[in-house]
Amino acid sequence: MGRNRVVIVGGGFAGYHAAERLAEETRREEVEIVLVNPTDYFLYLPLLPEVAAGILDPRAITVSLPGTLPRVRLVLGEVTSVDPDHQEITYTDPEDTPGRLSFDQLILAAGSVNKLLPIPGVATHGHGFRGIPEALYFRDHVTRQIELAATTTDQAERDARCTFVVVGAGYTGTEIAAQGPDFTRMLANRHPELANQSIRWKLLDVAPRLLPGLDQRLSRAATDVLRARGVELLTETSIEEAGTNGVTLDNGQYVPTHSLIWCVGVRPDPLVESLGLETREGRIAVDETLNVPGYPRIFACGDAAGVPDRGNPGGLTAMTAQHATRQGKLAASNVVASLRDGTPKGYRHRDLGFVVDLGAHQAAANPLHIPMSGFPAKVVTRGYHLMAMPANRLRVAVDWALEAAAERQCVQLGMVRSGTVPLDTSSPEVPDLRGEESSATTSSPS
Repeated sequence: MGRNRVVIVGGGFAGYHAAERLAEETRREEVEIVLVNPTDYFLYLPLLPEVAAGILDPRAITVSLPGTLPRVRLVLGEVTSVDPDHQEITYTDPEDTPGRLSFDQLILAAGSVNKLLPIPGVATHGHGFRGIPEALYFRDHVTRQIELAATTTDQAERDARCTFVVVGAGYTGTEIAAQGPDFTRMLANRHPELANQSIRWKLLDVAPRLLPGLDQRLSRAATDVLRARGVELLTETSIEEAGTNGVTLDNGQYVPTHSLIWCVGVRPDPLVESLGLETREGRIAVDETLNVPGYPRIFACGDAAGVPDRGNPGGLTAMTAQHATRQGKLAASNVVASLRDGTPKGYRHRDLGFVVDLGAHQAAANPLHIPMSGFPAKVVTRGYHLMAMPANRLRVAVDWALEAAAERQCVQLGMVRSGTVPLDTSSPEVPDLRGEESSATTSSPS
């Protein structure tokens, strides 16, 4: 009997850990594992704000797929369609060459992309935070705004370039707003022209408080830290329109700015809509074993899957890295069970708590539901990230040590242009080079 081919779509938290678990639980002669992903790395997304702030080198949070998963065959490409009846997927590689792969078992772990809202100008002038290209663009963009502010003698333009608007006070938005003031202050200190210049960071959310999904004590701790750093917190507020030179808030206030950072949330990868499979809340419908109803050879996990939440009857598990990691491992184990005529297991989880890095020596965390803040929470937060990373722990720890002991490097690399990181993209981890030419000729935020 020939080997069974298991194809995994997506190399994020769910896909990576599914591939890792499959390699552990099967033999090479029994199963061929194929991972289809647009990049050759797994991105440890929670540390992306520290890349944007110049604390971590981007390579420190990118884990090589072929380097850490030697049993897994990597196929570089973006999946464009899935034919569940003929057990075949199609994909396009980085050079736009189409390809096909047959499968005996399929794990759909396509992940998520930036969530968009129908607000005029957001897709054009906003930039998200789901991939390395976006983080590098953000670092260059913020550096450029401070340097252009120092160059101009027009006070109104200087104020606009020194104003940064972050929309969305979840994990990512809160961490970016927390890291931002120190980063821009460090940049401004190099320019005597900005000695008396006010640098404003605004954090907006429609919810009544920061981190609305977490314990109120963690929210208060984060609120206190951000306010101490001068961040303006505008709760129950969003934007009505975004333009080249500013944004209009839904209360009618106009804020001159060249920087709109969009962190409203995530939505399932657009691939999900094209599959023709049953969905729940825009995610692939699965049963508690992560199997797609009607297709015993197809499993789905992570942000792309609508997994029933046993702790919340009728609801779905949240789109978090914790759930994606566990679901990826379970999907792999259930694939192995189906290949060996075993009994698949249902998804159960226990909330281990959450961590939010607030920059400097501050964090908010609730490990095992014990609320913490300040330096103890910082230690827990960094320890958690080091344990959760599949590799590169030493590189990350060294970068953290350098940040504490040496001056941060703050220069524009100029490698990522605005048009290559559109907010509306199915692959935020890959720069859209087709947008490079248009970005050079079309007016957009500098």
